[in-house]
Amino acid sequence: MRNPYRSQKIAFFFLFLATLLIVVPVGLIVIVIIQKGLPAISWQFLSDIPRQGMRSGGIFPAIIGTLYLVSGAIIFALPIGLLAAIYLSEYSKDNLLTRIIKLAIVNLAGVPSVVYGLFGLALFVVFLKFGVSILSGSLTLGIMILPVIITTSREALESVPQSFREVSLSLGASKWQTIRHIVLPNAIPGILTGTILGLGRAAGETAPILFTVAAFYLPQLPKSIFDQAMALPYHLYVISTQVPNVDEKIRYGTALVLLTLVLFMNLVAIVIRYKFRKKKKW
Repeated sequence: MRNPYRSQKIAFFFLFLATLLIVVPVGLIVIVIIQKGLPAISWQFLSDIPRQGMRSGGIFPAIIGTLYLVSGAIIFALPIGLLAAIYLSEYSKDNLLTRIIKLAIVNLAGVPSVVYGLFGLALFVVFLKFGVSILSGSLTLGIMILPVIITTSREALESVPQSFREVSLSLGASKWQTIRHIVLPNAIPGILTGTILGLGRAAGETAPILFTVAAFYLPQLPKSIFDQAMALPYHLYVISTQVPNVDEKIRYGTALVLLTLVLFMNLVAIVIRYKFRKKKKW
């Protein structure tokens, strides 16, 4: 007869081993980036423009460009994604067409980013004539993260107990009032989870902005949404592959700033999610 405690210990061991296989490589990558990139971090590095063919100076235009692109992507994707999730969760009927749409949205989340870049180039840059600009890049990134936001928001809305809706409707509230005042407040933590995932992906992608917005070198800040902009992911790619004799600490310093920026945006969203989650009554 098998010993159940031995089987449990073996299962826990393999679960712990699987966790280590995920955590340890990520931890080592972060440690290496911090160790090699920290010497480059200074006020001049963060606030100055690139100089001497990007071999010295700072990365301030790339930081600002990244913030513009991420902000534009979220401003575009979050309202549309949330409205689409509300419709699919609360209003659409469960039929073949709806199931196909839901499956298509899930599959779109796995499409390679370079495909979104080519789509943004064809639609926004060429067809709509927005040109290579912040607007084109933000819309492309917004479309790229839209499936993630729709999927997570729909799951968050569907996780709200049906009894909440029934009680609200029985008290005379309309369907929209029920969604607005009962369902949405309780689904905000899950919606913010999708927003966090979208932020991380939008800030770290290179291929979509390569076709739609990124400039090789711009010594000044963009003045409108129709200007090109530098961005940290593309800038890191350029100084690592296209510009010779760049100091190693500048490359790792740029990677450290990008990592810190993504973590900071995620941290803000996590804090907001935590505050809303504390208000949940179930």
